[in-house]
Amino acid sequence: MSHTRVLTGITTTGIPHLGNYVGAVRPAIAASQASGEESFLFLADYHGIIKCHDPEQIHRSTLAVAATWLACGLDPERITFYRQSDIPEIPELTWIFNCVCAKGLMNRAHAYKAAVDANVAEGNNDPDHGVSMGLFSYPVLMAADILMFNATHIPVGRDQIQHVEMARDIAGRFNHRYRELFVLPEAVVDEDVALLTGLDGRKMSKSYGNTIALFEEEKALRKQIMKIVTNSQEPGEPKNPDESTIFEIYRAFADEAEQAEMRARYAAGIGWGEAKQALFERINAELSEPRERFRELTAHPARIEDILQAGAAKARKHARPFLDEIRDAIGIRRLGNLTDRKSVV
Repeated sequence: MSHTRVLTGITTTGIPHLGNYVGAVRPAIAASQASGEESFLFLADYHGIIKCHDPEQIHRSTLAVAATWLACGLDPERITFYRQSDIPEIPELTWIFNCVCAKGLMNRAHAYKAAVDANVAEGNNDPDHGVSMGLFSYPVLMAADILMFNATHIPVGRDQIQHVEMARDIAGRFNHRYRELFVLPEAVVDEDVALLTGLDGRKMSKSYGNTIALFEEEKALRKQIMKIVTNSQEPGEPKNPDESTIFEIYRAFADEAEQAEMRARYAAGIGWGEAKQALFERINAELSEPRERFRELTAHPARIEDILQAGAAKARKHARPFLDEIRDAIGIRRLGNLTDRKSVV
């Protein structure tokens, strides 16, 4: 395969927040609009149920995640946008890979090792306590997600490189054992990805409960921003913007001229309340139109469903015939084909 095919998955276990927007949604959409690359983006709902056992949360998150990406400018005509569970070829390929993948490879998966280490640290007699087969073997499902479409480039964080390495290992094993069918994907790590600090000064993360919601009403958004923790410096005291969570978030939404102007205001002793108000106004200016689109989309979920179904149909135009090739390679064929092949009896 000579062209570039980029694939990205989004887990459906939460509601997107400001950090997701700055670190993933906005740059991914901008990249898809600026390049001639073939892009696949999917809602990873099978991955979501590994740790989330609340059906309503999975359902609500699927709607919110899909609406967020569409509201922020994802063009389903340019990007193949689909829900993982709408591609039945993926779980079938996962089983085929289970029969190729070495168990020892899964033993080295970061998530599994972390669960085992936690059990050992707690003195649990069973190192696998609380470990489901989903948690243990999800890298195989991830490999199927990637290799089903022979994606060439996978944008990941540095902590996710192992997933792509495992997909390469599984693809290589299959190619060696059966037939050269799979491209070995490359991990693409963006060293400049923006990581926002949350309300309490730690990394913005839903696990810390310190996020700023992406599409809250204006009053609620402002209220959240006003909760950002600051130091005790008074208005009039010069402040260091590089030590301020408020400025860090502001910088993710402002151009260079706006950043320079705000730095001058910090040096002149801007009050924290005033700085928070400026941050609110800047974020609100960028998100007001996407917020309206988000409301419109979530009010009509059937429209989103139609988009996802169209994306699934587009994805399956590749997946179905490719799975037929894979089946043929491993010997799962119609019996009528036996007459066309050398007997193995």
